[in-house]
Amino acid sequence: MPQDYIPILIQTFVVLGFVITTMVLTHFIGPKRSSRAKLENFECGIEGMGNARSPFSVKYFLIAILFVLFDVEVIFMYPWAVNFKSLGKDGFLDMLLFMILVLAGFIYIILKGALKWDKR
Repeated sequence: MPQDYIPILIQTFVVLGFVITTMVLTHFIGPKRSSRAKLENFECGIEGMGNARSPFSVKYFLIAILFVLFDVEVIFMYPWAVNFKSLGKDGFLDMLLFMILVLAGFIYIILKGALKWDKR
């Protein structure tokens, strides 16, 4: 029923009102002390040098994406392990198929050389 959503709408408006009010008030009330040193780029105490637009190895991004991909695949195994007994034989066969597909993908990226970090 539409009236069941009224508390959710009220809470949404309260939260949005709080966030907007806080952002506007801190903008007007907060200190405004700008200096050349404050506007400098700062990264972990290391002085910036060179151009930030220098080429970056695509291998880094490829390995990062593959890590996230296989990490998410492992997350799907946790609910299966928790419900292992109740899923029975069908659940085991489904997870076996899932693991075969994950392993096939892993073998494929190894054969393609995606995990080799060489400088060519």
